[in-house]
Amino acid sequence: MTAQAKIGIIGGSGLYKMDALTDIEEIQVSTPFGDPSDALIVGTLAGARVAFLARHGRNHTLMPSELPFRANIYAMKTLGVEYLISASAVGSLQDEAKPLDMVVPDQFIDRTKNRVSTFFGDGIVAHIAFGDPVCTHLAQVLADAVDSLDLPEVTLHRGGTYVCMEGPAFSTRAESNLYRSWGARVIGMTNLPEAKLAREAEIAYATLALVTDYDCWHPDHDSVTVDMVIGNLMKNATNAQRVIQTVVERLHTNPPPSEAHTALKYAVITPLDKAPAATLEKLHLLLGKYL
Repeated sequence: MTAQAKIGIIGGSGLYKMDALTDIEEIQVSTPFGDPSDALIVGTLAGARVAFLARHGRNHTLMPSELPFRANIYAMKTLGVEYLISASAVGSLQDEAKPLDMVVPDQFIDRTKNRVSTFFGDGIVAHIAFGDPVCTHLAQVLADAVDSLDLPEVTLHRGGTYVCMEGPAFSTRAESNLYRSWGARVIGMTNLPEAKLAREAEIAYATLALVTDYDCWHPDHDSVTVDMVIGNLMKNATNAQRVIQTVVERLHTNPPPSEAHTALKYAVITPLDKAPAATLEKLHLLLGKYL
């Protein structure tokens, strides 16, 4: 496999491609954890080679609970990705985060039930540090890029907690109000497993959360229509592409340091000389530099 990219992009609902990509190569990546959601699209953006993946498939055929999270992150690692930008549609849990706004979360709460969120097991145990679940330096580059652009109708919110729920059904009103009482800012269904796996893969990770509507706690929620949400998805996708292009340009010229890049240094508990050969082979991409 010859295609390599230092920067990866995972596109969520509404963001199934990057229009500004040139010199495109479509890469089918097989991993020890199965196939990714779709082929990875490697191309040039703002002078840098980047890898793009449609999280739900380019035709949105995968539910959140069906996503091959491990294969997606492993495939990015296979291509050499060191910085991963995740764009995700979310609902708002707070008045100030209105539809079309952008949030760069710095915390997550896990409300999932059926997700495998680690590469480890089968004879190798690792416990990553995850107190700060996104790369602070990458998150700052992402937020600064939003601030630098003139995006009509968009307010940037730096920081905040993203509640990651199982889905595919949305919250009950009681759940929505519970999350609000916890001080959470947005709710989605996908980003926490990605953040955990990216950290295990020593990839710097940050989320661009794109608000489509208010969650069901809001008194005006019942007036939200599918057409309104789809319209916001399309506007968000257009705005997100501008932001991501700016982020890629800045990362290409001045890649920041990230603690994520050495996350496994003290995380692996199992002596690797005692680990099963088959598991070592499966995880060689992640553990090779520590062998």
